[in-house]
Amino acid sequence: MLIDAVESYLNVRHAAGFDLQHAGKVLRKFCKFAAARREQHVNGNTAIEWASLASSPGERSRRLSAVIRFARYAKAEDVRHEVPPDGVFGRNRIRRVPFIFSPADILHIIEQATHLGPSGSLRPDTFATLFALLSVTGMRVSEALALRIGDITSDGLIIRKTKFRKSRLIPLHLTAMQALDRYLVRRIPVSSGDDHLFVSLTGHGFCYETVRSVFHKLVRAAGIVGSERRKPHVHGLRHTFAVRALEACPCDRDRVGRHILALSTYMGHAHVADTYWYFEATPQLLNDIAKAWEAFVKGVAR
Repeated sequence: MLIDAVESYLNVRHAAGFDLQHAGKVLRKFCKFAAARREQHVNGNTAIEWASLASSPGERSRRLSAVIRFARYAKAEDVRHEVPPDGVFGRNRIRRVPFIFSPADILHIIEQATHLGPSGSLRPDTFATLFALLSVTGMRVSEALALRIGDITSDGLIIRKTKFRKSRLIPLHLTAMQALDRYLVRRIPVSSGDDHLFVSLTGHGFCYETVRSVFHKLVRAAGIVGSERRKPHVHGLRHTFAVRALEACPCDRDRVGRHILALSTYMGHAHVADTYWYFEATPQLLNDIAKAWEAFVKGVAR
């Protein structure tokens, strides 16, 4: 059965430390599509047809890439599996234009979180603290949801479950540490046996979809409206952090280089180029660039 080969592949990758949540969902859906055609092995044409049903070019490419990686594994065990051709839907990574939140936007979101129900429960404090922490650290949502109470130290947050399976320390401003301390006063009495920092009403950790849903609810309540190309998403808090950090960057070239390298390390990127992905033009950045260019033309060192 094709599904058996998929589960075997996922188990091997999980044992090697890969999460593969998206790939797992994708491959199981592909199995159902192939099973409807009574196919027991990967068929290249079927894989391409199935991937083409996705709503966006980026998702079509991600679907096919997932099947290709699986097919290479499966073919080593059974040569009847076909490896679909790569690059059918293009190789360019499609970047969704990020929504950059203003400081006022973030304050409004946090304020709306404090009004969440049920009244008197831990839920308002949990989401207010979570979204505030995401905005001041730029950490990935998955990293925040994986935090344990023991990961809070006097030096900052220990991020153990990163995208690249490497631990790192995120130093925090004193005000952020104080906010976490206030949250812990309410959080610790919640006895569930689950030591996740952020927990639901049942006392257990959150899944990403729950956080995403609550965030969109708060954005609407705060009256924050995007555009067709720029829609406010929770991942936009990470983009916003990177942009604000760049805005605070010194102007001379050497210090800019050091500043961006430090930012890349703080955000947990394997390459500086990954940090550039998060930058987006803002009025302040464009103004800084214009001033730097004017100084360069006039021969003024900056």
